[in-house]
Amino acid sequence: MQRVAEAVAADPAGCAALTVTGLAALTGTSEATVVRTARLLGYPGYRDLRLALAGLAAHQQSGAAPSVTADITVDDPLPDVVAKLAYDEQQTLADTAAGLDTAQLGAAVGALAQARRIDVYGVGASGLVAQDLTQKLLRIGLIAQAHSDPHLAVTNAVQLRAKDVAVAITHSGSTSDVIEPLRVAFDHGATTIAITGRPDGPVSQYADHVLTTSTARETELRPAAMSSRTSQLLVVDCLFIGVAQRTYESAAPALSASYEALAHRHRSGGLSR
Repeated sequence: MQRVAEAVAADPAGCAALTVTGLAALTGTSEATVVRTARLLGYPGYRDLRLALAGLAAHQQSGAAPSVTADITVDDPLPDVVAKLAYDEQQTLADTAAGLDTAQLGAAVGALAQARRIDVYGVGASGLVAQDLTQKLLRIGLIAQAHSDPHLAVTNAVQLRAKDVAVAITHSGSTSDVIEPLRVAFDHGATTIAITGRPDGPVSQYADHVLTTSTARETELRPAAMSSRTSQLLVVDCLFIGVAQRTYESAAPALSASYEALAHRHRSGGLSR
């Protein structure tokens, strides 16, 4: 971490041009170390540190603010919007991958693969991610359901037991409508998993396994938590692939059967009569 800090202090412009992988190679460290250093310096992730370094370099060179940032202004032309969003989401994925604890991920995959039943909690944008996870798990033969209604989530959580798994998805780590059913599931002996950008948040108190996503910045033009949703979807895909690997003998035929069941809907003419 000291080598990373010394590198960015000595050459902010050069480091701002590097990806998290590039800076790790330059300093002889790992991507996870780079991300941890960024957080120690007060930034949510490497993307934010990189933007700060670019701003510092521009200020050193001209005394003016940098001309390009990840934030989108109301008068940005669409090509710039596309470029900024693509850059921001690429960095979000890199930060999430670098900071993801693979031991925790492996434990979560193992619990899901052996689960009798899986409940997933999420509201708002995280609710969409919860639906994505359950749809993936259902297609490989697991019993999973997503809950965005907090009352239904709690009443279902009461029925969970030791062989069940509950997954809470909350970027802030403090969404009460998600934390409450996870707590109930935890109290009833279910294995609990939290996917969150704030591993020190309240949700982690009731999580056996915590999977950390990039703590993406949000602006007035991005109220739908676009970057946080992107990082959550990466974690969901990692969980899905891991479970599919563990349960391949049953997952492969289940996935084939689901494709076959829907094949007629993708042919011209729709349903036959």
